[in-house]
Amino acid sequence: MRSGVRLGIDVGTVRIGVARSDLHGMLATPVETVPRGVGDLERILVLATEVDAVEIVVGLPLALSGRETASTGDARGFAEQLARLASVPVRLVDERLSTVSANQAIRSSGKSQKQSRPIIDQVAAVIILQHALDHERSGFSLPGSIVNPDEGS
Repeated sequence: MRSGVRLGIDVGTVRIGVARSDLHGMLATPVETVPRGVGDLERILVLATEVDAVEIVVGLPLALSGRETASTGDARGFAEQLARLASVPVRLVDERLSTVSANQAIRSSGKSQKQSRPIIDQVAAVIILQHALDHERSGFSLPGSIVNPDEGS
């Protein structure tokens, strides 16, 4: 397992959930929800700098069948923009069912959908990042794929 803090990103059309790992890559925890739009990339880069991140993990929302959707293209485009600006690698990882899992976790904690709106994206980012950390810790391979910043150009 590589050491170093990683940021996990759940890209939505309105909000972006951000999570971080501990230095040893064992546990993902929520950081904040960033409004999508002007300044979102810059805020994520500031957060990456603040925690001295070694990598940024962006969730790639695929259909259950594995096919790409409109959301997949949006997340991929966001990750490519981030990769062009970031001084650390950006990695795309499969995030199928992360939002469903986040909603289930919040419901089981007793919070209503209205109460959970401010944190649901952070919970989804935690699930995405924790999945990537667990995959890497399993020793099989690094999770997902590195984003080539020149692909979207």
